[in-house]
Amino acid sequence: MLPYFFLSNSKLMRIYFLGKNTKKTKSFSLELFIFALLIFIGITFYIAHQYAQNLILLSTQDKESFDQLDVVDTAQLNAKELHMFVRQISELHTRLEYIDQQTERIQKVMKKQIVGKEKFPKLDKKDQTNAAGGPFINNDLEETDVRQGLEILLASVGKRENLYNQMEAMMLKESVLKVTLPSLYPVNAPYRSSSYGWRNDPILGIRAFHNGLDFSASKGEAIKVTASGIVKRVGKAPDYGNFVVVSHGDQLETRYAHASEILVKEGDIVEREQVIALVGNTGRSTGPHLHYEIRYKGRPLDPRQYLKK
Repeated sequence: MLPYFFLSNSKLMRIYFLGKNTKKTKSFSLELFIFALLIFIGITFYIAHQYAQNLILLSTQDKESFDQLDVVDTAQLNAKELHMFVRQISELHTRLEYIDQQTERIQKVMKKQIVGKEKFPKLDKKDQTNAAGGPFINNDLEETDVRQGLEILLASVGKRENLYNQMEAMMLKESVLKVTLPSLYPVNAPYRSSSYGWRNDPILGIRAFHNGLDFSASKGEAIKVTASGIVKRVGKAPDYGNFVVVSHGDQLETRYAHASEILVKEGDIVEREQVIALVGNTGRSTGPHLHYEIRYKGRPLDPRQYLKK
């Protein structure tokens, strides 16, 4: 059947279809044809739109599934790391108990050899470790529990470091070095409380070990050598600024840093209380002060154990 278009006598355009039998024709109005075409296009567009929406929904669900999988994997990973830290903290706690037992044996030997009125240092009962319980009570742990366990462990280590520094000072005071041990304040100013040891670095803002004491003194204040000796080194360094190193024999030395002016040179023999430099703000410093160290065989000692007014 072939379509044949022409205008009829009526006011509306009509489409006629002529078949093999030309005597019979079929016709309908153009408006009806356009209406049907629009309906067909609309249905087609609706189906295509729904298909596209389904594809987007499936894609989103897949992405959410992958995201959930990542969350699960991350949670499992964090849980593994958490338990690993717990095991390590518990192991360190047990090792601390073993060190405490060794310390008690060493103290018994020291008590027989050291004679004096100075009270022998020891840990309080509340500070002693108890490996049976450890820092954790149950296995249902969270990040806050691990943080608390680390804080307890760090506090325990800090108390033992202080104990060992006291024991070492007692031994050195009874050794051949007792005559040459630095015991004076290097400046007429107080030192910053607990500035020796682990602390928050004032510049970097992170936990770091501080090898000496910082004395809050004004710029130009006299720096005195704390024991007789020989000036081993005078120089300038990024951290120390202008500094002086004095040797007191048998690998015992003192260091004076951040000076504004140096008054001695290498090789000079200096007497106890002699002024060797002036307080300044050179090097890695946030303000005028003196950084003071005592070192024995290259290792820093706690100056607080030796200072006498």
